[in-house]
Amino acid sequence: MNLLTAETFFVLVGAYLSAMAGHIALDRSHPRRLGSVLFWGLLAWTFVTGRDVDPLWIGYALLLMAALAGAGQVAPPAAGPKRAGGRDAGLGLRLLAPALLVPVLVVVGGMTLDRIRWGEVRLAAAAQLNTTALGVAAVTGLLAALWLTRASPKTAWHEGSRLLQVFGWALVLPQLLAALGGVFAQAGVGKVVADGVAAALPTHHPLVAVVAYCGGMALFTAIMGNAFAAFPVITLGIGLPFIVQEHGGNPAIMGALGMLSGYCGTLVTPMAANFNLVPVVLLELEDRMAVIKAQAPMAAAIWLFNVAAMYLCVYRF
Repeated sequence: MNLLTAETFFVLVGAYLSAMAGHIALDRSHPRRLGSVLFWGLLAWTFVTGRDVDPLWIGYALLLMAALAGAGQVAPPAAGPKRAGGRDAGLGLRLLAPALLVPVLVVVGGMTLDRIRWGEVRLAAAAQLNTTALGVAAVTGLLAALWLTRASPKTAWHEGSRLLQVFGWALVLPQLLAALGGVFAQAGVGKVVADGVAAALPTHHPLVAVVAYCGGMALFTAIMGNAFAAFPVITLGIGLPFIVQEHGGNPAIMGALGMLSGYCGTLVTPMAANFNLVPVVLLELEDRMAVIKAQAPMAAAIWLFNVAAMYLCVYRF
């Protein structure tokens, strides 16, 4: 028996989203009340029901959510008076502590939670360890933020709800794109990519294979907006056949640096709306490409480093 499971936190997320949908339904000033209620209510339903329903119905729910977002029926609440926050003035860099606490706890929890047990009762299942550790870390980070700022749970509720609505449809875009990458992999897109790369590039040279893989990850990520969507396609199409099978490269090193190369594509594409467009809205910047322009030089530098590091390491370790 496990006290904490991934489903525990899925239900918590679903309950929060359900309450948010109910709050929107009661807000007569909301500019897109009906569409927003449906969108967030459906998203809550997918979290709460999860594995208990036919995945086909989840797909239908996602299609309806996409239609609502595409029709402009999902919007943030009307601007109102600022709410009184907690004691955040003068905290400076200490405000970063709760956010930094989350990844630390994820790492620690990922190594320890499944080892904590009382007889036959285990705190967390090994099969869901990472997700459970993330849930525990997120709740702990929230409590730490409330303690640090002396804010009330009501403030956290209102500000969290407002921020989620500002993100809107972009919040679920990474998950959808990652699922699309899996669909592409199952449809055999990787083989098409492999045939095209083999015909166009001299992949019998190890360096060319590395450049093709890192370049493919960055390019396909820029097109899809998500490195998780690009990874199965480009790894099956370029990484495994050319780097691993033909040249005997280390798949672990290839995968790690390949994902990092994909993130370089994330930094320079408007398709990664949650990373590159939502901050523009939150910061009220006039140039919609301002975030991308600021990130592009660093993305290029990291990509070049990835190519060099992969070439030096993947065939030698």
